[in-house]
Amino acid sequence: MRRLAARGAAGDAGEVVAPAADGWDSAQARSPSPWRLIGLCAIWDTGVFLPSAAWNGVSSGVERRRLNEAKKVSRRMPLSPRISHPPRKQSLESSYIFYTLSQGGWEMLSSVQEIQLKRFEVTRPRGLGNKERGRVPRMARQPAPPWVHAAFLFCLLGLGGAIEIPMDPSIQNELTQPPTITKQSVKDHIVDPRDNILIECEAKGNPAPSFHWTRNSRFFNIAKDPRVSMRRRSGTLVIDFRSGGRPEEYEGEYQCFARNKFGTALSNRIRLQVSKSPLWPKENLDPVVVQEGAPLTLQCNPPPGLPSPVIFWMSSSMEPIAQDKRVSQGHNGDLYFSNVMLQDMQTDYSCNARFHFTHTIQQKNPFTLKVLTNHPYNDSSLRNHPDMYSARGVAERTPSFMYPQGTASSQMVLRGMDLLLECIASGVPTPDIAWYKKGGDLPSDKAKFENFNKALRITNVSEEDSGEYFCLASNKMGSIRHTISVRVKAAPYWLDEPKNLILAPGEDGRLVCRANGNPKPTVQWMVNGEPLQSAPPNPNREVAGDTIIFRDTQISSRAVYQCNTSNEHGYLLANAFVSVLDVPPRMLSPRNQLIRVILYNRTRLDCPFFGSPIPTLRWFKNGQGSNLDGGNYHVYENGSLEIKMIRKEDQGIYTCVATNILGKAENQVRLEVKDPTRIYRMPEDQVAKRGTTVQLECRVKHDPSLKLTVSWLKDDEPLYIGNRMKREDDSLTIFGVAERDQGSYTCVASTELDQDLAKAYLTVLADQATPTNRLAALPKGRPDRPRDLELTDLAERSVRLTWIPGDDNNSPITDYVVQFEEDQFQPGVWHDHSKYPGSVNSAVLRLSPYVNYQFRVIAINEVGSSHPSLPSERYRTSGAPPESNPGDVKGEGTRKNNMEITWTPMNATSAFGPNLRYIVKWRRRETREAWNNVTVWGSRYVVGQTPVYVPYEIRVQAENDFGKGPEPESVIGYSGEDFNGTKVGKQIVENFSPNQTKFTVQRTDPVSRYRFTLSARTQVGSGEAVTEESPAPPNEATPTAAPPTLPPTTVGATGAVSSTDATAIAATTEATTAPIIPTVAPTTIATTTVATTTATAATTTTTESPPTTTSGTKIHESAPDEQSIWNVTVLPNSKWANITWKHNFGPGTDFVVEYIDSNHTKKTVPVKAQTQPIQLTDLYPGMTYTLRVYSRDNEGISSTVITFMTSTAYTNNQADIATQGWFIGLMCAIALLVLILLIVCFIKRSRGGKYPVREKKDVPLGPEDPKEEDGSFDYSDEDNKPLQGSQTSLDGTIKQQESDDSLVDYGEGGEGQFNEDGSFIGQYTVKKDKDETEGNESSEATSPVNAIYSLA
Repeated sequence: MRRLAARGAAGDAGEVVAPAADGWDSAQARSPSPWRLIGLCAIWDTGVFLPSAAWNGVSSGVERRRLNEAKKVSRRMPLSPRISHPPRKQSLESSYIFYTLSQGGWEMLSSVQEIQLKRFEVTRPRGLGNKERGRVPRMARQPAPPWVHAAFLFCLLGLGGAIEIPMDPSIQNELTQPPTITKQSVKDHIVDPRDNILIECEAKGNPAPSFHWTRNSRFFNIAKDPRVSMRRRSGTLVIDFRSGGRPEEYEGEYQCFARNKFGTALSNRIRLQVSKSPLWPKENLDPVVVQEGAPLTLQCNPPPGLPSPVIFWMSSSMEPIAQDKRVSQGHNGDLYFSNVMLQDMQTDYSCNARFHFTHTIQQKNPFTLKVLTNHPYNDSSLRNHPDMYSARGVAERTPSFMYPQGTASSQMVLRGMDLLLECIASGVPTPDIAWYKKGGDLPSDKAKFENFNKALRITNVSEEDSGEYFCLASNKMGSIRHTISVRVKAAPYWLDEPKNLILAPGEDGRLVCRANGNPKPTVQWMVNGEPLQSAPPNPNREVAGDTIIFRDTQISSRAVYQCNTSNEHGYLLANAFVSVLDVPPRMLSPRNQLIRVILYNRTRLDCPFFGSPIPTLRWFKNGQGSNLDGGNYHVYENGSLEIKMIRKEDQGIYTCVATNILGKAENQVRLEVKDPTRIYRMPEDQVAKRGTTVQLECRVKHDPSLKLTVSWLKDDEPLYIGNRMKREDDSLTIFGVAERDQGSYTCVASTELDQDLAKAYLTVLADQATPTNRLAALPKGRPDRPRDLELTDLAERSVRLTWIPGDDNNSPITDYVVQFEEDQFQPGVWHDHSKYPGSVNSAVLRLSPYVNYQFRVIAINEVGSSHPSLPSERYRTSGAPPESNPGDVKGEGTRKNNMEITWTPMNATSAFGPNLRYIVKWRRRETREAWNNVTVWGSRYVVGQTPVYVPYEIRVQAENDFGKGPEPESVIGYSGEDFNGTKVGKQIVENFSPNQTKFTVQRTDPVSRYRFTLSARTQVGSGEAVTEESPAPPNEATPTAAPPTLPPTTVGATGAVSSTDATAIAATTEATTAPIIPTVAPTTIATTTVATTTATAATTTTTESPPTTTSGTKIHESAPDEQSIWNVTVLPNSKWANITWKHNFGPGTDFVVEYIDSNHTKKTVPVKAQTQPIQLTDLYPGMTYTLRVYSRDNEGISSTVITFMTSTAYTNNQADIATQGWFIGLMCAIALLVLILLIVCFIKRSRGGKYPVREKKDVPLGPEDPKEEDGSFDYSDEDNKPLQGSQTSLDGTIKQQESDDSLVDYGEGGEGQFNEDGSFIGQYTVKKDKDETEGNESSEATSPVNAIYSLA
């Protein structure tokens, strides 16, 4: 059946309505009436039969879901004892049965009810086809399985219901509505006599309701009492006593009535009582005489108040009475002494009552104790005596109960209230109290002990808390117990409270009022405040126990119904109106909303609407096409449209249209699809020394229309950017790394729609001192393999891998390498997934869609790598459309009338789903014609019947069963050429000046290649020639295979060029470039720029030695005639290796270096021919590798497989030269000699003298200008003292014969050189062949010390 619905984004379920386009006319597009539907709920042994095909077509999906739910709950559903279940026969004949729900449970319908049901015929609505109409056959009684009862329940739930009118004020104000009580006073309303009396009653409705009251079931005339008034626009009563009067006069039971022209609503019966706080009666209390050790009860007996007062005991001086397990107050207010001691008479005892409403405390006259004792002195030291009672002469005795009396009692409690059980016992010593429940344990979640374990409180009591409880009082003399039988009763409580029912004219519905209680409550129906039996008859209304069924409702059916269910412990009253509305469809959400969603996400477009009869909703995209439902779209019953996976083509304007017989309404939602935010270069784990600088990269790709925010976390907390840190858009730099900087760093890239994050760990190494412990001398080895791999936190695109590290074998583990293997594309081959520092043993691994992962871990230390761990369990991720397309797309002709399109196939981690295939598109570049496309499962496709040598645009897009990849970029390819061989252009020679470093050549077509040979020449001769190829234009595929490389061009001293190269060649003399231009007709003009560098050759020659490696592998092979790869050479180190090889392929050929370690982990490195040597990094020390090089275009052309081994990073027998004795002695001798030389230099420098530095001449020095004429330099100190051992003439000059040699004589060779400023260039040496010396001449020139001094 259809119901009026205010359907919103919350997803509230509504019934599915057959659209008018399916052949239903508006008058008959309604479901059968509820009575007819009960007839349709035919249940047989294995299911629920719905004979009406029309109804089945409308709500079959809903009913199937209800049947499934019915089967689930049937096992735990209580059945009426009046139904038996004999073994059933597996037959569908005569197996129909009717059930109804009564107060006692499920019952088969009586014969009278069956006759009533028989009156209603089930006919098919018009317009549904030519199938024969007829009555449903009478259904005979048969026993049914237990789940049938539950199935029938869900069948009844489908008959009707109501949804509240939307809270939109515009709708609330326009629609008519019967009254509804919105606020009222509590049932037991106690008021303070000092204040005015307020009895609340408020209601809503349209039109606004009026109010009147009854008091003690009689009309209460407010106008006759001047103290009573009613608030405006409300039914709240106000009774004012400022002008006199007694509040007690107004006590009684009140009930409020709210009425408009559509019905009357009732409030609860409100019992008004005035609070009372009577005074304590006057009484004289005699002293209480008691023997020490005897029990005592001081009774409070407070005056009866309303509500009951709070009791507490104090002394007459207002000091609280200290309570413990010996002295305590009972729940009834009495004060109990388990045994009286002498110190108890040091104070008196007064009972106090605090009244809540009056906020007053009344005190009873105090009790005075007189304790008789055998030990008259109150020795405080005996209070802590281990046997205090014996020390005071008190006889010990077994426990006995002071409250409750006897060994058994009973107690009744209402469901939902608190149960309080109390046991107070006497005895010497004071007994301990323990609580138990017979046949079970105490409810630990609801039970708590109070008053020193003398009271047990169980909160929110339910039926399962009934039973027998007992308390056990025990001391060293014995024990005693008291049993309390607890019975749980229940005031009525709702099982199914009636709800407001809003229908369209002619629709059907029902009101259900089900309640439970103990004893079972009775149900009474009223309409507009009057008993239903006395109301005017209504042929559209039928009462069946606790259910009222309406069929074919009309405007006159509007009313407010009351359900009153009651038993001896209370009552429940509920109002529910039946409203009949005719409302055309209207939209409840804002118009033209903009929804932005991330690509490949799931989204939901909401279209809340309202109407009566319930409208039919349809969705359309861009204002055209058919209704959107099915495939990637799903329309919910509340009108929301779900798009399961957003694609670029889903962007657009979506229109929802709601239609009923009164009209239609529509709304639009604009959907924008945004690219996801992705961190494509994540920060990597780093190990840094203290004081160094660390940079963590975080490069992000996001939708340019969204605002990107990049933030950093440290150890999952926001990172404070201090003076030592610098945050940029794509990195975080830490200067002067300290130990406190160690930890995990998370880069969070977020927009307003999504976010992505990546984490790295920074390890800070402190300055390491020389190890002094005995472990430094222990042998180091490779770590043991990790073990016990475990996968947790299983998510759609990630999983946490945890492992237990193996023994590090005296060398700390520095890294862990996580590898994975998948069983679809390369089963048995392990690939590196990620790398983590040695300080962690758990990591969150990012996963690709649709890969059946299996992981293993390898530990690494400075010695080498461990054996791989045992594999983990497998984990398969869910699929998704590809996020990338194949690379290296090429288009080239193999014949003159075709073009072969090739690409590099995608691997398992980029397939993202099953059945990976490629959509190949091509079209001629100039014509811009429509794209041709084909789906290919391999990695090549040949396009036939192409024109000769024509450029094509090519696109290759990946696709799997979950969808297509992103739109690919176009690549330019060419069809085949119509000639054999290669055309060679003429040779051009250009001469350049020595300072020129750039030369530009204008290209005549976009295909031809150029070869440039550059050499330099000086007066000595020509240098070595360098040959380079011209670069290929972007996005251009090679049209034909490149010719083999010929021997290099030789350039002579005269600039002559000799070459047999088949492509463009250049020769130079001094700096010369000569391209050979092909004669192909030009199509486009491009520019090729060749940058060259010239330099003057030096006269000295430097020879470089090859690098020294620990081991090398080289295979010498002769060059074959056909295309091949040979002479592969490997020079390995501990963590890297340099690879070179020879080949006879053409320039620009792509190669692949493939190497496999001893753990069977295969890696490949694509390289260009010109980029030799190739360095393989991230190798493991001490690992054995196998390697080969093959052509990327033809894997069959491969080198021979060679094997090499990396060196270990640590060797036990390696000697440190710094610890050798001879080296230490040599360093000490050198240091001592340097020290002596420095001391001598210091002494000599402190003395002065003149040293002639001019050429040898026999001309004496003149006296006019001695310093200028003799060319000498003054090296004297400030005292102008001559050097020791020199002789001075009478005129103060040095004799020439005493120093007749100049510094030139000490030079090497006979020629001296000077700079432009006249300073000497050369080196000072000792002249050893001097023949004549005199005894008074200086000997400093021939001593090594003086030679050093002269250098200074």
